[in-house]
Amino acid sequence: MTAAETPVVHALAPATPMLIDRYLPTFDVTLVEHRVVEADVETTWEALVDLDLMTVHTPLLDAAFAVRAIPAALSRLVGREPTAEEPPPATLKLTGDGAGLPGWLPLGEVPGSEIALGAIGRFWQPDITWYDTTEVTPEGFADFDEPGWGRIAANFSLRAYGEHRTLISYEARTRTDDADAARRFGVYWRIIRPFVGHIMGAALDAVGRDAEARAVAA
Repeated sequence: MTAAETPVVHALAPATPMLIDRYLPTFDVTLVEHRVVEADVETTWEALVDLDLMTVHTPLLDAAFAVRAIPAALSRLVGREPTAEEPPPATLKLTGDGAGLPGWLPLGEVPGSEIALGAIGRFWQPDITWYDTTEVTPEGFADFDEPGWGRIAANFSLRAYGEHRTLISYEARTRTDDADAARRFGVYWRIIRPFVGHIMGAALDAVGRDAEARAVAA
């Protein structure tokens, strides 16, 4: 083999710790979805933080992410107009007016790279109970261990995929801290897992469509 034919081997960059690893490093189950978007990271990030999850027309998505909108989502599911006022936009922005997802605790943001959020609840019940996280800090979320509750940590992360494309990932982790909650959640997870994947994929598809439209218009 000549010098010209010698393959070039590049060392891998050190792994970058993620916020989700800081606030929920161990978990019972996780689910990850990925998409490659035909847009650069900056454009994809703009599409991500502008995404209104309530415009992704999946009742399951409404129920899972805008917890205050469950009655309206169920009304749409059966073809009736909701009697209550429609919920406000549910975006991933962590700052500014109307920022954040109702009922979810912002865990942090690395601009252009990651957004992480958390929720605490008894989400395996038919009538879901959500823990009031208005006084909970991200550190309090990480240390939370009250029996009978479960924690969900979710993040969106972006990585450059070549020069002009972006790999966007969506992960959702769940942890319970006592045997009874773990058993109940295990039954629930076996039923709900396909729907969770559908919800996650729909959100990523919406981000991808918006990012690619912005890239074409630029």
